[in-house]
Amino acid sequence: MVLDNGRRRPTIEDVAAAAGVSRGTVSRVLNGGVNVSPTALAAVNKAIKQTGYVVNTHARSLVTQRSGSVAFLLTEPQEKFFEDPNFQVLLRGCTQALAEHDMPLLLSIADSEQDRERVVRFISGGHIDGALLFSVHAGNPVVDRLASLGIPAVACGLPIGHERELAYVAVNETEGARMATAHLAGLGRRRIGTVTGPLDTPGGRDRLAGFREGLEQAGLGLDQQLIAHGDYTRRSGQLAMERLLKQNPELDAVFVASDLMALGALDALDRAGRSVPGDVALVGFDDSPSAISARPALTTVRQPFKRICEEMVRLLLALLDGQEPAAVILPAELVVRETA
Repeated sequence: MVLDNGRRRPTIEDVAAAAGVSRGTVSRVLNGGVNVSPTALAAVNKAIKQTGYVVNTHARSLVTQRSGSVAFLLTEPQEKFFEDPNFQVLLRGCTQALAEHDMPLLLSIADSEQDRERVVRFISGGHIDGALLFSVHAGNPVVDRLASLGIPAVACGLPIGHERELAYVAVNETEGARMATAHLAGLGRRRIGTVTGPLDTPGGRDRLAGFREGLEQAGLGLDQQLIAHGDYTRRSGQLAMERLLKQNPELDAVFVASDLMALGALDALDRAGRSVPGDVALVGFDDSPSAISARPALTTVRQPFKRICEEMVRLLLALLDGQEPAAVILPAELVVRETA
């Protein structure tokens, strides 16, 4: 094939000649470097750069039966992707982790039944090798279909209902929420409320469980009126905080199950004339970029997003190599700033 500048496109044979190895050795390097000596591997990689050789991904896919690409699948409304900074951090982290394996990442957002059907058809049609799943709700039909079809997939967070079938990477959310609640109690706060995430998500369920454990550890009883629910949006955090203040004027601390909802809670507290942390101490969850930019800066539970992405990619590649689904649970960390 001739390039636009009139030069012939470099071939595997050109690489082999430049490296002083056989065509088969070059082919093995291009397909993962199995059974190739370090010397030959270095020579081939150097020759690839010298010749400007570019892999014909279509030809490779015909041989390997793989597309060489992965889907970043989010089954939430599009506006949530743009509002919640966590998704963008995760997308960037997974893109970088996959780039080291020369695999592109395709963003798929499916929040309607039609979109979900379209995504399942696309994935099951062999257009991608596997999927990284985000914001997985219990009973999600896309997750159910992918699991039933045996599509290699890794979930971010515990995939409720598919714990034994799907690989996943999660933070110890219960322990993180327990630490956050214990920290508030350790400041001498006694009327501690919480804003949960959706209870059909692992974060909603497990962070509420950790809140309960933290209260119990501090010798505080659980008052149902001190629990309000949100959906991980800033607006829902504001409305939930307003409900808590109305039902519990003496409220002096709140654990909020996401940083974005915590920003909404700060909005509500400011409107109500409550100082933070003077009147009400506040702890979020995620340590997203918004936690640092908040005023006052948000005390929060850190999720190691870079490590999460790296582990998700590692588990997916293992699945593609025929290994069984595995789970990785990472520790959470309390980051103390100005709100508590």
